Amino acid sequence: MKQLVIPDVSLGAVGPEIVLVVTAILLLLLEVFTARKEKGYLAYTALGGVLLASAMTANMNGYTEMNFSGMYVVDNFASFFKLVCLLGTGMTILVSVTYTINEGISNGEYYALLLFATSGMFFMISGSDMVTIFMGLEVMSISLYALAGYTRNREKSNEAALKYFVLGALASAFLLYGIALIYGATGSTKLAIIGDSLRTGIANYHLIIIGAALLVVGFGFKISAVPFHMWAPDVYQGAPAPVTAFMSSGPKAATFAAFLRVFNEALPSMQADWWQIFWILSVMTMTVGNIMALRQTDVKRMLAYSSIAHAGYILMGFTTGDWFGVSAILFYMLVYTFMNIGVFAVVTIVARKNEEKTTFEDYTGLGYKHPIIGVTLVVLLFSLIGIPPTAGFVGKFYIFMSALQQGYVWLVIIAVVNSVISVFYYLRLTIVMYMTEETTEALPSLSLSPSLVTALIISIYGSLWLGVMPSSYITFAQAASLIP
Repeated sequence: MKQLVIPDVSLGAVGPEIVLVVTAILLLLLEVFTARKEKGYLAYTALGGVLLASAMTANMNGYTEMNFSGMYVVDNFASFFKLVCLLGTGMTILVSVTYTINEGISNGEYYALLLFATSGMFFMISGSDMVTIFMGLEVMSISLYALAGYTRNREKSNEAALKYFVLGALASAFLLYGIALIYGATGSTKLAIIGDSLRTGIANYHLIIIGAALLVVGFGFKISAVPFHMWAPDVYQGAPAPVTAFMSSGPKAATFAAFLRVFNEALPSMQADWWQIFWILSVMTMTVGNIMALRQTDVKRMLAYSSIAHAGYILMGFTTGDWFGVSAILFYMLVYTFMNIGVFAVVTIVARKNEEKTTFEDYTGLGYKHPIIGVTLVVLLFSLIGIPPTAGFVGKFYIFMSALQQGYVWLVIIAVVNSVISVFYYLRLTIVMYMTEETTEALPSLSLSPSLVTALIISIYGSLWLGVMPSSYITFAQAASLIP
């Protein structure tokens, strides 16, 4: 008689996930019993859950442990990316407090969806089995579909949710089909076993190539890499501004983490085949993103194409396939979270109710009428460009050097040219704020809540301090690299 094997289960390994899910459920319950005037406190309840999960995640740094029969791993790589996702979630909550009250959507389910999405990101990041990664991706995606259309009274928001859902479901189908093909070729969905099957020559190599290509399509959609980027501008423009900030940071970081784990643990022996694909994807993504951003008149759409361009820079780290490239990606995602959410925080302030003010012209005179907000936005834009001594410069320099060390000189040259192109549309917004004559319509006064001020301070801190004193954070990223 065959003995029943009990899988190893460690609830401590998923402690942060439990905290996030329990907090989300608590928010749904509190929503029923909380008066409308007191619903602002729901945001701080969600923030408390994020802070507790952050403390637990930081405490796990330095440990490496496999759990749930090898389907879930806790390691430095996972801890780093989880902290980046929690940073993005926490800053999004701070930006959302005033926004949700003004829009009449300050509900417990809004913050619950943010936490559910974050828990899905955690399973993507720590998944050492493709089934776990796919499960986490779907939990994250379903939450994002609902968040994108959360302002139901706005047509653009409804359109964004519908487009995101349809195209996201298609991308998930590609990803799932790729997982099925790899399972058929190796007999397993565990990343370590797939890697061993490839190294020993047991697996059907041609079938795995097709499966890996489908994985690139699925992951490429989630990181908005060209040519799988068409959803991003419409969704970024239509979704609520804080949700757009959230989508551009945490979910993107989680997808890059899963992408890295799959290709560096399951498919490292195929690097001779896939580095060329990532080289082409990187060039296409950064070039299309920057060129299309030049043509935009809406700030949110411009930032959408900017996000696509930055995904192209990050893909340079995939091309190298070594520990230097991986650590550069980790550091870049941390820097990008600080500066991008900060920019969207300013967009939230300027847009006002129903997001009626999101064009470039709406920023005319902002630098003079509201100098603190103007200077904050300029610093963040300079960081996105990569001007020293901002963190964006260090992030780009680090990731460009990783490609240069591997001999990808032309890739670095193209990336530098693209960075120069990005100067035009980022500085265009600066020129509108400081060098354009005010229109007849005076710029109204803007209200800054304590939560928004806190989010902006965190963004400025990250965008400047990581540029002036980046060594400790780079060391942390190198320690978290998958490849020793």
